[in-house]
Amino acid sequence: MAPEPPLLSMTGITKSFPGVRALDGVDLDVQAGEVHCLLGQNGAGKSTLIKVLAGAHQPDTGTIRWRGDDVTLRSPIAAMRLGIATIYQELDLVEHLSVAENVHLGHEPTAAGFVVRTRAARESTAALLARLGHPEIDPGRLVGELSAAQQQIVSMARALSHDVRLIVMDEPSAALDPDEVDNLFRIVGDLTAAGVAVVYISHRLEEIRRIGDRVTVLKDGRAVAGGLPARSTPTREVVALMTGRTVEYVFPERPSAPPPGEPVLSVRGLSRAGEFAPLDLDVRGGEIVGLAGLVGSGRSEILETVYGARRPDTGRVYVDGSPLRTGSVRAAVRAGLGLAPEERKAQALLMLESVTRNVSVSALSRFSRAGWIDQRAERGAARAATRELSLRPDNPSVPVRTLSGGNQQKAVLARWLLRGCRVLLLDEPTRGVDVGARAELYAVVRRLADEGLAVLMVSSEVPEVLGLADRVLVLREGSVVHEAPARDLDEHRVLDLVMEGSPAS
Repeated sequence: MAPEPPLLSMTGITKSFPGVRALDGVDLDVQAGEVHCLLGQNGAGKSTLIKVLAGAHQPDTGTIRWRGDDVTLRSPIAAMRLGIATIYQELDLVEHLSVAENVHLGHEPTAAGFVVRTRAARESTAALLARLGHPEIDPGRLVGELSAAQQQIVSMARALSHDVRLIVMDEPSAALDPDEVDNLFRIVGDLTAAGVAVVYISHRLEEIRRIGDRVTVLKDGRAVAGGLPARSTPTREVVALMTGRTVEYVFPERPSAPPPGEPVLSVRGLSRAGEFAPLDLDVRGGEIVGLAGLVGSGRSEILETVYGARRPDTGRVYVDGSPLRTGSVRAAVRAGLGLAPEERKAQALLMLESVTRNVSVSALSRFSRAGWIDQRAERGAARAATRELSLRPDNPSVPVRTLSGGNQQKAVLARWLLRGCRVLLLDEPTRGVDVGARAELYAVVRRLADEGLAVLMVSSEVPEVLGLADRVLVLREGSVVHEAPARDLDEHRVLDLVMEGSPAS
C-alpha cells in the first residue's frame, strides 16, 4: 500500500524582489498532524516563504502540491478556502471591531443571504474561545481593548473558524508569559491530535525542542536542511546551519566588581495603582540592572513610568541626583534617558523613513539652521552612530523597514547614542531577533555600559536577564520579591521566586 502523500509539498520555490532574491529553490513538505518548525535568521526567507504559502505572494517558479494535487494560491482567500490559515507575528486584526466581528470577518453568518446574525457569531466565537482555553474573553469586546496575548488568541479563533488543515504560526509565543505558552502548546497538541498540521516559526530553540516534530532550516533564501528531527538534532548543529558558523548564546564577560560612584538613575517610592507597588532602585554608570518577572508583573510599566510615558501615583525619578518632572517624556529625554520599547516597529521606528531620519529624529535641533535641516550633517552624524554599532547594511539612506530585527534595534540604540543619553531603558531588547544577531546586541549593550551608560533592562527570557545583567530585581505581581547579583541566581531560582515568592521586606 502506497504511503500517504504529504499534506503540503512546496518544491523549488523561488521569489525575487528588486535587487533581492528572497527564495532560491526552497523545498518544504509538511505531514498531516505534525508540528514542522521553520528556523532561520532574519532575512533568511521565512517570512517570504509563509507569504507564498498564505497566497500573499506569488512564487516566480516552483510547484505547490496540496493533499497530492497541484494548486495555485492566487490570494489569501484561496489559501483559506483550501484550509491553510496564517497567524502573523504582527497580528492583522481590526482594532475598532469586536472580537466576534474579527473572528468571522469575511465569512459572517447571515440570514437571507445578507443580514448578519450577530448572536450566532458571538455564540460561535464564545465556543472557539472556550476551546482555546480563554472563555473569559468577551466576544462583544473591541479587539483594541485586549492585551497582546488575548489578541493572539482571537487570531487563533479566527483561523479555527474556518475548516483548517494547516496553520502557520509566526513567533506565536513572543508576547506570552510561561502559563500562556503552556496553553498555546496545549492548543497545538489538540490540533495535531485531530490531524491538523502546524508550521511553527520561533527564534526560541528550547520551544522547538519541546513542541516540534521536524525542522527545516533556511539560510540566505535556501533550505540548508529539511526534515531534521526537532528533539534530537544538537543545538550547535542547528545554530551552525542557521548562521554558517558555530554561535551560541554567548554573553559578554561582566566586570569583576560593581562600578564605583553615585547612581546615575535613582527611583524612590515609584508606584502606579494596579500595576506596581512602591519601588526603590538605583543604577550606576557602567551597570546593567535587569527586571525579571512574568508578563503582568509590572516590568514594562516600570520602564515606561521611569521614562515619563506613564504618570506615577507616588514617588520620583532622579538622574544624577536631580528630580525629573513626572509624566513627561520630554523632561526624561532632556535629562538623558532613552527608551528602546518592546514594540519597536509601532513605538520607536518610523518604518517608511530612512535609517538616517530614524537615528537623528531625537536630535534634529543639532542639525537645524533657521528652520532648515542640514542634511549633510544629519547623514554624517547618523552614519557615525550606526557604524559604531556595526549596523548593516552600512547605508543609512535605506528605509529602516528593510532592515532585519537586530539591525532595527541597533537603529533605535544609535538614536540614543546620537542624543548622548546617560540612561538606557531596554524593554525586551532581543524580541524578534535571530540567534546570531542576539550575541551582537549583547556585546553592544555591554560595551555601552562599559563606556559609562546606566542600563535598566526588561526581558521575559530569564537566561537573557541572568546572562546580561550585573544585578537582578525579581518582580511578582508588581512587587520586588528578591534582589541579588546575577551571578548568585539561576533560572530555577528566579522562576521559583516569580511563581511563589513573597514581597521582600
